[in-house]
Amino acid sequence: MRIIIVKDYEELSKKAANVISGQVILKPNSVLGLATGSTPLGTYKSLVKMYKEGVVDFSKTITYNLDEYYGLAKNHINSYNYFMDKNLFSHINILKENIHIPNGEAHDIEAECVLYEQSIEKSGGIDLQLLGIGRNGHIGFNEPDLTFEALTHMVKLDKDTIEVNSRFFENIDDVPKKAISMGIKTIMRARKILLLASGIEKAEAVYKSIKGKITPDLPASVLQLHPDVIYILDEDAASLLSRDKE
Repeated sequence: MRIIIVKDYEELSKKAANVISGQVILKPNSVLGLATGSTPLGTYKSLVKMYKEGVVDFSKTITYNLDEYYGLAKNHINSYNYFMDKNLFSHINILKENIHIPNGEAHDIEAECVLYEQSIEKSGGIDLQLLGIGRNGHIGFNEPDLTFEALTHMVKLDKDTIEVNSRFFENIDDVPKKAISMGIKTIMRARKILLLASGIEKAEAVYKSIKGKITPDLPASVLQLHPDVIYILDEDAASLLSRDKE
């Protein structure tokens, strides 16, 4: 595990974009696992800038998103399909057929999850998985539970997650209560994992995921078992890591 602490969100975003672009430059047909939410927005903005400057070419890159809300149409303003297109895909030269996001409108969710896993496997597996971390330690939409969910699956969102995500909706009742998410096993199969965290509200989850015991009560703690994880943290998110030295 590598822990990189930077001054602020802007530096975090640039550092993360450098890691991702480096992956694609060294292996143009890289398979990237991508995340949504406010944390990776700056990273995507930096990647778009790099593409427009001719630094990186995404024409052979394949992507798989971590998750998607259940029941939202692809063109819904709060769907992750819409988010990814608005903030990244429409600004770079990635091929549409190389973009994969779980289908939140699928009639047979179990079949959709199986097909998603098969597609990842057919592509050769994920080379680099980008993650954020929730205040409750969730990664993807894998919420605190009694067990680690293995593969892509339907998940019931925690109250805390619904409250956090309600800022993107007109009111909290509009927030979907379920989502399709890669499971912990899916995430852990990635050859490299890049986790980003910014802000003091993430400090406790970051501390427990790195220093705490490995438990489904804090899903991100399982990353301690992965052989190649990079944490990029701003000073606020990393603020509790030094407390064991005091």
